[in-house]
Amino acid sequence: MTTAEGTLWFIVPEGIEDPARVSGGNVFDQRVREGLKGRGWDVQTVEVHPENSGRCADALSRVPTGRIVLVDGLVGVHSAAAIEGAAERLCIVVLAHMVVAAFAGSEPREIEGEARVLRCARRIIATSEWVRSEFVERRLASPDRVVVATPGSDDAPVAGGTTTGGSLLCVGVVAPHKGQDTLVEALADLGAGLPWSCTIAGSVAVDPAFAARVAARAESAGLSERLTWAGVLSRDRLDAAYAGADLLVAPSRTESYGMAVAEALRRGIPVLASGVGGIPEAVAPGNAAVLVPPGRPQALSDALRAWMIDPDLRTRLTDAARRGRSRRPRWSDTVKTIHTTLAGLR
Repeated sequence: MTTAEGTLWFIVPEGIEDPARVSGGNVFDQRVREGLKGRGWDVQTVEVHPENSGRCADALSRVPTGRIVLVDGLVGVHSAAAIEGAAERLCIVVLAHMVVAAFAGSEPREIEGEARVLRCARRIIATSEWVRSEFVERRLASPDRVVVATPGSDDAPVAGGTTTGGSLLCVGVVAPHKGQDTLVEALADLGAGLPWSCTIAGSVAVDPAFAARVAARAESAGLSERLTWAGVLSRDRLDAAYAGADLLVAPSRTESYGMAVAEALRRGIPVLASGVGGIPEAVAPGNAAVLVPPGRPQALSDALRAWMIDPDLRTRLTDAARRGRSRRPRWSDTVKTIHTTLAGLR
């Protein structure tokens, strides 16, 4: 499929290959792009700064009439006018990693942009059933226009972990919606008697003020020696972090799915997470995870304490995670769903 009919224009946020800007959305875009190429699509990738609507409009103007354009939702919400202007001429498909209207702190113009771009999309590819349900319930899209393609994960060795269960890992950009402040408060509540260490891996550049406040709180609570702020990790270093982890902690306030959750479970690492958004879907059937209310340090602390003092609980959850590894969705499943959706629009 190398003819013009098999050409796909993919508009993505600028810098998706930048190792300093690692995010779940960027990884998803990369895997979809490469997977579609493997299925014969001629993918023309156009990088656009999310807030550069002029660049998006220029890119759309260069696409031949009638062709398919896959637009990352992060770009779309800031370029609604450009996409609306091209929607009659082009087949617009939006790849929605999140529901802007569901995130606390979203600006009114972003919420409006999301509504406008979803209205003019021929299809919407949502990254979880939760995202799809939010779009439908908020009347942002009709059910027949939304297709779910959840993130996949790669085969990986079973994590070795430790014998004590005290090696904790938290992966994600350091920002309010990821809830690292809740984690620090929960760890502070544990006291000094339990043997644990925690690595927080993720960029601190998204919300530097928040990251600084959380780091200062950790220091004031005396956690500095047991808490590692690893920053953005290369693929090899992140693999090593997973390999040494006993438990993944995902204290998010809002989460569309939870790619770190999927990565951990693929490695046989149990999960302690907030029961919000798409996380219950990501951990299903749930026998390898413990879910707690979001933004509740005491609930998270109680769950962490139970994990550390109860070897039977650790064994049960770890065994369940290891048994379920082969049933986890793969990236090939994700790509197949998106390929089928796009092919149906040609």
